[in-house]
Amino acid sequence: MIALTAILRVREGHEETVKQALLKVAAYAAKEEPGTISFYCGQDASAPGILTTHERFRDRAAMDQHNGSDAVAEFFAVAKPLFDGDPLIQVTEEIFAK
Repeated sequence: MIALTAILRVREGHEETVKQALLKVAAYAAKEEPGTISFYCGQDASAPGILTTHERFRDRAAMDQHNGSDAVAEFFAVAKPLFDGDPLIQVTEEIFAK
């Protein structure tokens, strides 16, 4: 299992736009990507400009398919200009999940 964690910092006043764009990606993954095992999105309770995802994929090919999808490209087209710095992305080999 491959897991991808992303921390996205969003400029003040643009949180809702990025959150809605992220939810579109999540809906696409849930409906169209059988290799995406789970797709978690969160928003920091005390700093709403920090959004996170934790994405789990069957294998690297499924992750690559997701990351190369039109849904992800559309997300970045909307969200990237609203980021406060580059996203922090970490890809890991899962060693435990409950």
